[in-house]
Amino acid sequence: MHSEISLENVKKILGGREILKGISFTVERGDIFGYLGPNGAGKTTTIRILLGLFQANSGKVQVLGQDINTDETRRKIGFVLEADGLYNNMTAEENLEYYARIYEISNIQKRIDHVLASVGLVERARDRVGTFSKGMRQRLALARSIVHDPEVLILDEPTSGVDPSGQIELRKIMLDVAHKEKKTVFLSSHNLDEVQRICNRIALIDRGEIKRYGELENLKKEMGKGEVIIKTTAPIPESLRTELKGLTHLGLQDQKENRLIFTPQKDTEVSDIVSLLTGRGVKIEEVTRKEASLEEIYSAIVREVEQS
Repeated sequence: MHSEISLENVKKILGGREILKGISFTVERGDIFGYLGPNGAGKTTTIRILLGLFQANSGKVQVLGQDINTDETRRKIGFVLEADGLYNNMTAEENLEYYARIYEISNIQKRIDHVLASVGLVERARDRVGTFSKGMRQRLALARSIVHDPEVLILDEPTSGVDPSGQIELRKIMLDVAHKEKKTVFLSSHNLDEVQRICNRIALIDRGEIKRYGELENLKKEMGKGEVIIKTTAPIPESLRTELKGLTHLGLQDQKENRLIFTPQKDTEVSDIVSLLTGRGVKIEEVTRKEASLEEIYSAIVREVEQS
């Protein structure tokens, strides 16, 4: 079975500079896939290639298992770019009708009513878009991106410039669209909190290279180095601390008053540590496994790049 989006060793040169340096990743059906990176990293260039606006210099690009440069494939993609593509002098309904006619969809009015309801703009259907706030425009742009019922959505910074309450609304709409409308979402964003809240998989690009890629939860565990923090009801005796240090597979890193910090080896389970401590009469109050936040992952990548 094909991936919804697949890039294999894709390179792009613009103005004599290599913008994409052989990037590879896949987006699977049902993913909300976060595409992260600083300005100038290559995010927008990637999106333009996915939409067929740029041609890659080399490598293979497929959407829905097909070449991106076919009309059939493009009809199955919806998108929101930095410029929202809306017409100020037309109403919300008229904007959607215009795009629905381009895609030659049937039951236009029924589809317009459905997508306006999905983004909470039914009450503003007959209002001119020039009167809309930035958040409302972005909601309408999302409605426009799904009016032709595509299989894949490509969203470029959809909450940029929107106030916090509007961002929350847009996040909820994106989740609803992904789950209720069964769309695969490719989300390019600077907003780490947003990505952490709604994305299940990510790729982090910097200077045209993919630096991290995979399941977000796995990356958080990997970058958090699997730290296990155990809080005890009382400080442990010196003799036990010496014994724990000698058991290298447990990876005792630090002990502060009633807190033990371990980085266990791969084949050592948290339950092994807990069993050993309770077997020595230690009373445990709390056990937590530390995972890196997306912000920590991002910062670590930026440091790696700066030092290279």
